[in-house]
Amino acid sequence: MFEFINNDKDRGQVGIGTLIVFIAMVLVAAIAAGVLINTAGFLQSQAEATGQESTDLVSERIEVTSEVGTVGNASAGQLDSIRLSVTGAPGSDQIDLSETTIQAVGPNGQANLVFNDTNANGTDLVGTNIEDLNAYNISEGEFVVASDGVVVGDGSAVLNSDSQFTIIVNPAASPFGSVTDVDTEVNKAAGDGIDYNDEIFGQSDRSSLDVVSPSSATTQVDLRAPDLFTTDGEAVKL
Repeated sequence: MFEFINNDKDRGQVGIGTLIVFIAMVLVAAIAAGVLINTAGFLQSQAEATGQESTDLVSERIEVTSEVGTVGNASAGQLDSIRLSVTGAPGSDQIDLSETTIQAVGPNGQANLVFNDTNANGTDLVGTNIEDLNAYNISEGEFVVASDGVVVGDGSAVLNSDSQFTIIVNPAASPFGSVTDVDTEVNKAAGDGIDYNDEIFGQSDRSSLDVVSPSSATTQVDLRAPDLFTTDGEAVKL
């Protein structure tokens, strides 16, 4: 019933074959284990990156605490600046406002606004009191940032949960108004710095803003001007 191998040469050949098969199995298992370890490491790294991105989308968000317009000409029903007070979401790390963008839709189309600390003709605005700032002279597609009532440069426009900044945009430039050549426009009327025959964001106008932080966290803001302005220079809630 059982066959015994008495030939020493045959017994050695069977042992070598078994050893070869065993070594092959060990090599295959080692290769498979290496692949599994590499795959697990890759998935872990990807999961950590995805988790960090998800956390940033929640925590690295800019909060808009107030939206205010200052009336330039009440009889014409027009604003001379739009100001957004912003702070960091609770628990947020530093947020660089110079790397922030504002996607705006208004009465005159849509535009992406980016940070700048100079006016339309290239003059440095850093250190300018915002009460002395002519917002009509902020270029189309740009916004200015101020802290404690003074315009700041890109190195100082860094937001966290304990600080507050003011973002200022031009209500005469697209997409809020119809002015396209701001540098020429500010010289039309020496007293006011604008031609009131142009369309400027004002009474009953609406606009929507998406404030996008560097980590792509988005805050949506809706602006709606009151139906009637009464006094030049007054601040109205938007």
